[in-house]
Amino acid sequence: MMLSKKIINCIQTIDYFCRDIMDTIVNKVAQSGLQTIDLEEYFDASPKVQLDIKDWLFMGLMLKEKEFRDYLKEHDWKQYAGQHVAVFCSTDAIVPTWAYMLIANKLSGLAKSVVFGSLADLELKLFVQAIDTINAEDYRDQKVVIKGCSKHPVPVSAYVHLTEKLTPVVKSIMYGEPCSTVPIYKRP
Repeated sequence: MMLSKKIINCIQTIDYFCRDIMDTIVNKVAQSGLQTIDLEEYFDASPKVQLDIKDWLFMGLMLKEKEFRDYLKEHDWKQYAGQHVAVFCSTDAIVPTWAYMLIANKLSGLAKSVVFGSLADLELKLFVQAIDTINAEDYRDQKVVIKGCSKHPVPVSAYVHLTEKLTPVVKSIMYGEPCSTVPIYKRP
């Protein structure tokens, strides 16, 4: 019984000192007035697929219009519903622009989005669209930190696009974490 009273007294003493210490700890990052933008928050986790049209070409090298249109009619377009689609040709073929336009037309209303190019091109398009929804005026005369660490890959071009968008209105831009940043821009 005596041992438990000693333990309780010890816990109360530790609690008293911890509260005192917690009252004196100052969060300088919180007091700095920094606005943090984490591009990872703009990552679109929706499914992304590639559509390689090489198999729809004669010998994988050239487009024959009638056969190509037949592939378009027979293809199961519903499989792309709710997905982002990157359309490309993996062979060094001559593919007229209108062929990609026909594919975009077939995917319209089914796919979440369509881009000509690679999955990296698609990812960049999604980030640029997301960044374009940011109201730069919300950051007028603010010190902004653009976070650099993320679980999902953020294209370098997305950082460039955001920097370009914010530079005319912010007081400063830094890259990294609020506790350890690299200065990018400071208004003169």
